Amino acid sequence: MSHPSSPTPFALSTPSATSVTWADSARQAACATWLAALAGPHQLLPETLRPASADASFRRYLRLDTRSGHSCIVMDAPPDKENCQPFVQVQALMQQAGLHVPEILAWNEADGFMLLSDLGQHTAIEQLAPERPQDAYAYYQQATDTLLQWQLASRPDVLPPYDEAVLRRELALFPEWYIAQHRALTLDAQQQAILQRAFDDIVAENLSVPSVFVHRDFMMRNLMTPTTAGGPLGVLDFQDALYGPITYDIASLLRDAFISWEEGFVIDITVRYWEKARKAGLLGANSPSGWGADFGEFYRSVEWMGLQRHFKVAGIFARLTLRDGKPKYLADAPRFIHYIRSTSQRYRELLPLSRLIDQIEGTPAPVGYAFGRV
Repeated sequence: MSHPSSPTPFALSTPSATSVTWADSARQAACATWLAALAGPHQLLPETLRPASADASFRRYLRLDTRSGHSCIVMDAPPDKENCQPFVQVQALMQQAGLHVPEILAWNEADGFMLLSDLGQHTAIEQLAPERPQDAYAYYQQATDTLLQWQLASRPDVLPPYDEAVLRRELALFPEWYIAQHRALTLDAQQQAILQRAFDDIVAENLSVPSVFVHRDFMMRNLMTPTTAGGPLGVLDFQDALYGPITYDIASLLRDAFISWEEGFVIDITVRYWEKARKAGLLGANSPSGWGADFGEFYRSVEWMGLQRHFKVAGIFARLTLRDGKPKYLADAPRFIHYIRSTSQRYRELLPLSRLIDQIEGTPAPVGYAFGRV
């Protein structure tokens, strides 16, 4: 998801021509004037402008048709609230890496309008169902190939670092918005110490892995199905990319905000990604760091990276509901609490965190035996 909030991918809209609502008549006029100037060069039909997505931030996407029978996307990003420069920078990096991303056809930087190519109507998540992992396999193989293509283009000092300050700032969203605001709880000193110790351990683990380009919301809802047989997946929502832990995007992909899989499927796809990453020289003996030669070590780091993301997203979803009046996101928070609970129960040093989550959620601690990684 975008950071600090997550736009719904623009391809989720229905193509019916629905009127566009504008809060500001001056902005509506500015968009109309800009599109009128582009209508000839790009064969646009401005009268077909319609919503293409809701958006959790101040950015939104609109769709319009062209005389050639295709469609384009208009990004509406008020410049006093949204900075489009990162989108432009990352779009160029991804395009150079050979990824299938929206082409920037025109950019009115002063007014915050952008004309983009349309990658189609369907996101990959629309093709998936947890009860049919066999049908999802090919999509995840293609997704990990796309991810590796992006990571192989990595180089330092191009994108901002995903460093300790960013990791901790994101983790802080959980106690601030999920615990204090959503659950209306005040942790006592012992509970605060448990959470802080867990956060310290998570950050240390996250920073111990090699750095690559990180999309930061690499999941099936932000990947577009190919428009032609055998074509590439399209990649969206990349404007918040950073340079950081190689484990982040694979954790994001397989511990999805909107769809969950059985652990066997998750491990299968993760193993195959790990094998491809070692062969490509991103992990293991052939990589500059030498890190990640052992799959158990790698999978642990993916899980601990996932914890950082789960805490962050739960906090973001609570904030979207309580501050921004967008309750649909918080409906998915239980998925992230489940991720946090199931991961923390697998590692001895995180068992106090598991018990704390049960206290926060008001659920009884599970009774049973722990095996494997604890």
